[in-house]
This record gives sequence, C-alpha cells and structure tokens, in this order.
Amino acid sequence: MCSVDRTAKAEPPGLARREVWREGVGVAVATSAYGISFGALAVASGLDVWQTCVLSLLMFTGGSQFAFIGVFSAGGMSALPSAVASAALLGVRNMAYGMRMSPIIGSGFWKRAAAAQVTIDESTAVAISQSTRPQRLLGFWVTGIGVFVGWNLTTLLGALLGDVLGDPKTWGLDAAAAAAFLALLWPRLKQRQAIAVGVAAAVVASALTPFIMPGLPVLVAAVVAIVVGWFNWLGRDERPADEGEAVA
Repeated sequence: MCSVDRTAKAEPPGLARREVWREGVGVAVATSAYGISFGALAVASGLDVWQTCVLSLLMFTGGSQFAFIGVFSAGGMSALPSAVASAALLGVRNMAYGMRMSPIIGSGFWKRAAAAQVTIDESTAVAISQSTRPQRLLGFWVTGIGVFVGWNLTTLLGALLGDVLGDPKTWGLDAAAAAAFLALLWPRLKQRQAIAVGVAAAVVASALTPFIMPGLPVLVAAVVAIVVGWFNWLGRDERPADEGEAVA
C-alpha cells in the first residue's frame, strides 16, 4: 500500500482530515469483503454461526483466522493444537505493530486496551502513512474500527450463507481459504528474499502434507521460512523507495 507524503505540501487541516477519513474507510470496506469468505469457510469446516462470529470478535486478524480454519478444516479436532499454533505464529506480527503504534496511541489503560484489539496490518499501515500525530491517530482509529465492524458483519453474513449453501466443495469454497491467504501474501512478494522464503516454505509444506498429520506441515514450513529469512541468503534488493512515498 502506498501513500503520498503530505509533508511535501501543506494542506488545510480540514482537507487533510477528510483525506485520512477517505483512506481509512476505503481500506476498511475493501478489507471487510474477505469476511464473507471466512464466515462461509468457518461454518463449512464444522463451526456453527455463533462460534464463527466469536472467533472473529476475539481473534480478529484475518491471516490468523484463515490459517486456523484452513488447518482445522483439514484435520478436525485432532488438528486443533496445530490450528491454534498456526494462528498464533501469524499473530506475532501484531506485536511488532503494537510497538510501532504505542508512542502514537499514548498512555491510558482503556485507550491502549481498545487500540490493541484493532492493531492490525491495515490500521497500522494507514496510520504510519500520515505526516502528523493527529492524522496518524485518526487514520488508525477510523481504519481499525471500520475494519472491526465491517469484518464482523461480513463474517456473520458469510456464516449465514455458508449454513445455507451446505457442502463447500459443491461451490468451490474449499479452496477459498488458500486463495484468500494467497491474496494477502501476494503484495508482499516484491523482493527476491521474500520470494525465496515463500517458495521454500511452500515446497516443504507440500512435500510433508501426505506424510504427517494436518497442521504440522504448516508449522514446519514456518520454521523453514524463519531460517531462510533470518540468514537472508539472497541479500536485500537495493531499490530505495521513491521520494514522496511511504510503503506499507
């Protein structure tokens, strides 16, 4: 996601705030659409409508939710520990977002507790792309709350639709989790190192899938991804970001 640097040209405060609102609401609407797929897949994997909605309310991070459902649907209750572990591994990135947003959010227990629930990829990206602290706060809260409300509403809609549709294989929904996860991953594959990590993890997971219980290939692939990424064997691409852009 790219955002034009607003420090290059002063704008009236009212106009700047309206731009932040437009950006945050636009991101929230686009992101919330994925909730329909999640709701339908969760019900198809064996959860009921209320369990699906509670999962979105409490977990509320799309990548982790799709990972949980993908593993759980493949292995059922026996794969539950692996499903939880997979979701937790993907959720670790939110800790880094929290450290980045902490000085922007400021002090206050309840404010920080509320911020923790909506500290996700989208709210952090919109916030840090702004040029002043008030605009960053506005972008964070508009995007975070917008995604939270929209995602949970579309989760409910998807769960109700999934309950009516029945067998997901009839409609091709059994592949939707992998497709949605690939859509989340694809924009990040812009450098050689990121591509190497993705390919190595995919190869390992695919090779192990026929031989070990569902969920474990994902965890082994995560270890491989960490090792490949840690040693940075292919080096970094020397492509500085264009002046006047912030890349999220």
